[in-house]
Amino acid sequence: MKNKLLLINLGGPRNAEEIPKFLKDLFEDPLVFDLPIPEFLRLRLARKIAETRAKKVEETYASMGFGGGSPLVSETEKQAEGLKKLLEESGEKWEVKTAMCCGYPDIRELPSEWTDPKKGVVLLPLFPHFSRSTVLSTAMLMEKQLGYCPASNPLWVRPFSDRKEYLESIRDLILDFFQGKLSEKDFLHIKQEQIPNWQNLDIVFSAHGIPLRLIKKGDIYTKEIEENVQALTSLLREKGYQGQIHLSYQSRVGPSKWTTPNTLDKIQELGQKGTKRIAVYPISFISDHLETLEEIGVQIRDHAFQNGILEYYRIPAPGTYPAFLEALAKFVFEAKYSAQRGGQIGCICKASGGWDPKKEKITCDCE
Repeated sequence: MKNKLLLINLGGPRNAEEIPKFLKDLFEDPLVFDLPIPEFLRLRLARKIAETRAKKVEETYASMGFGGGSPLVSETEKQAEGLKKLLEESGEKWEVKTAMCCGYPDIRELPSEWTDPKKGVVLLPLFPHFSRSTVLSTAMLMEKQLGYCPASNPLWVRPFSDRKEYLESIRDLILDFFQGKLSEKDFLHIKQEQIPNWQNLDIVFSAHGIPLRLIKKGDIYTKEIEENVQALTSLLREKGYQGQIHLSYQSRVGPSKWTTPNTLDKIQELGQKGTKRIAVYPISFISDHLETLEEIGVQIRDHAFQNGILEYYRIPAPGTYPAFLEALAKFVFEAKYSAQRGGQIGCICKASGGWDPKKEKITCDCE
């Protein structure tokens, strides 16, 4: 009998025609587009924003060179192929699929044979850190289909930013990039050559920002990001890296207060202080797409040059980096064996997201 693994990601439009659905799915989600207003007003506003942003978003995707869409889905499919090969090296047979919370392939359209951990499916949300707008959103979306929250099932792979295998894979990715060892054919938009005196580069770890109101609700996202940066700093120091480390947050949208410092502000600050060489690593992402290729690779780069930075390097997201896929494969096997032993895990929604049933727009039925 074949084992089943479902890789779950936020999603992105594969072409221009899919942009409206992607934006609609994104903004209609109350855990992604979270506003302190009545639900009927929030939904109305969400649909209006999705509609008005479609044209501008279409222009941005068109400029990236991926046929008018995002490479995120195809990059996730490459990860699925790589994981399948690794998992089957054990002698077991595995079926591996991908599904997106926004856009296609739509997780809402999959049968329960591919979404229900009670039927033996290992679920791997591709989010290293917990956030209400990613992990919790995914769990609640699936609860609508399953009738229960799957996030407390041992076959649900939990956020892994603190795992040794993951941390070491990211350390090695960064060092391989600095030393020109990555394969250019395996990563999007990178040019590989050894960076002189890489040991003294400044590194900016840029995470996707979230509204501060989510933190106030109990979201542990920033705590996990900060601990992730601290752990990676220690691991890099052990390998001879001596430069300065910085943490910032990108992709801010709207007038509300978001996590700070913003990456653009941090880059400007560094330039004004005389920093000349920086590398930016997208610490909250595991696949290259709009936020890494366009935002970090173009917009933040240009901003850096305008503020006195002379050397700017975009470190790629891990994608199909071998050590990263090996770490994911280990987490999948651990989930499988934990379930076979009858292991139990607590409700991640309540423990990590500050879940208050009296204040939430949707329910959480973790077992």
